[in-house]
Amino acid sequence: MARRKKIYEGKAKTLFEGPEPGTIVQYFKDDATAFNAEKHDIIEGKGVLNNILSEYFMQGLGQIGVPTHFLKRLNMREQLVRSCEIIPLEIIVRNYAAGTVCKRLGLEEGTQMPRPIVEYCYKDDSLGDPLVSEEHIAAFGWASQQDMEDILSLALRVNDFMSGVFYAVGIRLVDFKIEIGRVYNGDFQRLVVADEISPDSCRLWDIETGRKLDKDVFRRDLGSLTDAYTEVARRLGVMPNNPPAAGKPTLVN
Repeated sequence: MARRKKIYEGKAKTLFEGPEPGTIVQYFKDDATAFNAEKHDIIEGKGVLNNILSEYFMQGLGQIGVPTHFLKRLNMREQLVRSCEIIPLEIIVRNYAAGTVCKRLGLEEGTQMPRPIVEYCYKDDSLGDPLVSEEHIAAFGWASQQDMEDILSLALRVNDFMSGVFYAVGIRLVDFKIEIGRVYNGDFQRLVVADEISPDSCRLWDIETGRKLDKDVFRRDLGSLTDAYTEVARRLGVMPNNPPAAGKPTLVN
């Protein structure tokens, strides 16, 4: 596919104008970032793995009736998605305590939540994506009450699906984050799961050993991120024909 006009470049993906109106080409980069991009490396093959894994999860969600922006994978690094208006929220679902919730609530890492906890963060890198309440969301008009009910329903359905898929291959879904977009058909609006679902946006622990198979490997310098993501793809049966070689990350200043 000929390269088209760049629309946006983020930390892990670049978006290009799609071949038809209402479509976007989403390119997965090898960049790995943590701590609001204060830590940044290039991890060879990471984009390939995330592209294939995100395709797997988006297709699976579509098969159970959860709407997504995904249309098809184009090649090893690109997928075609619907253009949508992203609601400026990160929706976080927590099944076990990890990361910032441990600091905020004094929880021990790995503590099982009484039930899945859904949190919302305002998408703004300059502010560090702060935690916000439904009152903030309503007051600033980021989403309507009906939107919030639909978002909660989508988040819990994604959690049920993802938890089951990972449990079947010996992986615990600790938490994850998704983004939601609005797709319009005339005056009619519907919400869809957008962005990506990959080990970049999930915390994944091996059920037996507790080994981390997500971006915490990079955050905490726990070994090869490529090896961790490759293990997730291998267990799910979606390894590419020519898997990326595990190599030493290249530091980017």
